[in-house]
Amino acid sequence: MSDISLKDIETLLSSGKLTDADLRVLEAQLNKLEKLKEKELCSTRFIKFVEKVWPTFISGAHHKRMANAFERVARGECKRLIINMPPRHTKSEFASYLLPAWFLGQFPGKKVIQTSHTAELAVGFGRKVRNLVDSDVYHEIFPELHLQADSKAAGRWNTSKGGDYFAIGVGGTVTGKGADILIIDDPHSEQEAAMAASNPEVYDKVYEWYTSGPRQRLQPGGSIVVVMTRWSQRDLTGQVLRASAARSGEEWEVIEFPAILPSGNPLWPQFWSLEELEALRTELPNSKWQAQYQQNPVGNESAIVKRDWWKWWEKETPPQCEYILQTWDTAFEKTNRADYSAGTTWGIFSLDEDKQNKNIILLNTYKKRVEYPDLKKDVLAEYREFEPDGVLIEKKASGAPLIYDLRAMGIPVQDYTPGKGQDKIARLNAVSDIIASGKVWVPQTRWAEELVDEIAEFPSGQHDDLVDATTLALMRFRQGGFLRLPSDEPEEIQYFRRRNERFYTV
Repeated sequence: MSDISLKDIETLLSSGKLTDADLRVLEAQLNKLEKLKEKELCSTRFIKFVEKVWPTFISGAHHKRMANAFERVARGECKRLIINMPPRHTKSEFASYLLPAWFLGQFPGKKVIQTSHTAELAVGFGRKVRNLVDSDVYHEIFPELHLQADSKAAGRWNTSKGGDYFAIGVGGTVTGKGADILIIDDPHSEQEAAMAASNPEVYDKVYEWYTSGPRQRLQPGGSIVVVMTRWSQRDLTGQVLRASAARSGEEWEVIEFPAILPSGNPLWPQFWSLEELEALRTELPNSKWQAQYQQNPVGNESAIVKRDWWKWWEKETPPQCEYILQTWDTAFEKTNRADYSAGTTWGIFSLDEDKQNKNIILLNTYKKRVEYPDLKKDVLAEYREFEPDGVLIEKKASGAPLIYDLRAMGIPVQDYTPGKGQDKIARLNAVSDIIASGKVWVPQTRWAEELVDEIAEFPSGQHDDLVDATTLALMRFRQGGFLRLPSDEPEEIQYFRRRNERFYTV
């Protein structure tokens, strides 16, 4: 009996005229057809491939969703994919080990660049991928794919069909390499996160490397897959998405997996029980839990200044103020990479008949990327709008010429230069108790919410311009004795000028 189809088998089975020899051939044919079906499923269905080459794999619902996304990438339906997920949920095994092997099996002539946060880790995964591609179980699925005989280094090797695999750590050089698929797995490390606590710009180095290196090696029509744990609003996921939105650029599909789902159930109950996750949650700082395990960096409880410390002014008009101050934190350039120029306008007022019960209210904010001539016009317009008693400008960037020009126009400008040891974090910490006291009010407006959000995200957020302008104002109010807290030393009562009926006490 020669090779037969399933239809032929059905016909034979229904005839009832099979000999023992026919049955043996039929059994062999059935086994062959089953293997062909398995081979086809494993070659086109990622989760089936995983189950075949990793028999002890414990599958969860999130793995199936990841697998479906990888399949869309392979079919060319998804060109830009970000998956954010917690540690110890098979992130790297899927992204750095199994995905490149499966992709090369389908497309043996294409090029893969795979990255991790260190070269050692990247090369280690490269070795695992190479060994898998060279294994018997792999050849059952992709029998035609083999390693090129003279190219078997762990971090860079070629296939017999002209395909190319290259593993690299963040910061490494990719000159001369191309990629049909760029796989970025956990580009940030624990060490970076520790450094970012005092210097959030640490995360910028990864984004700079990504844009100047691997991103430029992508072949026409190529795909990018980022699989990582969140660390900060400023991490690679955050910066890639912000850049894309700001420039109306590449459209990314984003999948986020929190360790504990909104339903209260664990993401991977087959491996992580809810009790284990809750125990881990109690052991970790909230900021780390929210970012790494819930994919929600910069939770309210992790901020220097909590969102619920602010008082919200519910009336349509602001109170009449006794003293108004404007503060400015300026930038040099009008570019997407430059900081914003930011300004804030604040007023001192009495909340009740007790004139000693002083409070602060935010009257306006300014945040734009503008060239210096437009900045000067805008600052002048803000001054004319509110007629503040004082204008305080940090003497840096375009602040220095702005101070000179405004003084020449008769505007009472004071310059400010932070002293040694007075970094942004220290300055915000110095005024955080003022906000915590419940004496700082903000109106229920979009621009006020933006200020509150930026301060709540500091120091991990993308921008801190309004942070600087705010701390500048609150520091001046405190140092000038305009606002006193019970913990402050008593000082002489201040008396203020009263000018603008709209904002000032009459």
